[in-house]
Amino acid sequence: MPGLFITIEGPEGAGKTTVLQRIVEELEKKGYPIVQTREPGGIAIAEQIRSVILNKDNTKMDARTEALLYAAARRQHLVEKVIPALQKDFIVLCDRFVDSSLAYQGYARGLGMEEVASINAFAIDGMMPALTLLFDVQPEVGLARIHRHDGREVNRLDLEDLSFHQKVREGYLKLAEANRERIVVIDAEQEQELVYRAALSEIEKVLG
Repeated sequence: MPGLFITIEGPEGAGKTTVLQRIVEELEKKGYPIVQTREPGGIAIAEQIRSVILNKDNTKMDARTEALLYAAARRQHLVEKVIPALQKDFIVLCDRFVDSSLAYQGYARGLGMEEVASINAFAIDGMMPALTLLFDVQPEVGLARIHRHDGREVNRLDLEDLSFHQKVREGYLKLAEANRERIVVIDAEQEQELVYRAALSEIEKVLG
């Protein structure tokens, strides 16, 4: 399949969304055909699933239910948006993908990374990004940023305690260690300009 699939990952408050927006603008200015999207969401069905997953009232949600809902949203998003864009030779930049499920549900919720990987193997059917940028930030720093940022939606995951967020970061770093050929870790505690430049530089490398 032509096109290029790139994902951006990171714990809460890593600043992914802001930096991603700047990267998209810069690449579009250079004439690259870009599709910017996010998970869970990006299309109507997946956005509806997102609202169920992140609804603060759904505190009774079982961890496996959560993992299955993410995988379902992911499948629909891939089929309806990502794959068609790649077939038309677009560069798809996606805020979160399968690594999020492995870090959050697999590692932090304790379902097991392999178990969550197997659910997602069915959902993604071999479709993996060429490059994943992991915006790494300590949970204390990330959560402090969220609390300062009035405009951001507060979702069910933000209500988890610090130890949960520490496990998310740990899970991400384990994934990065095991997938060095795909995942590049970006220090997201530096000032935003430096994070942006580091991320753009990694993307430009794969664009050649």
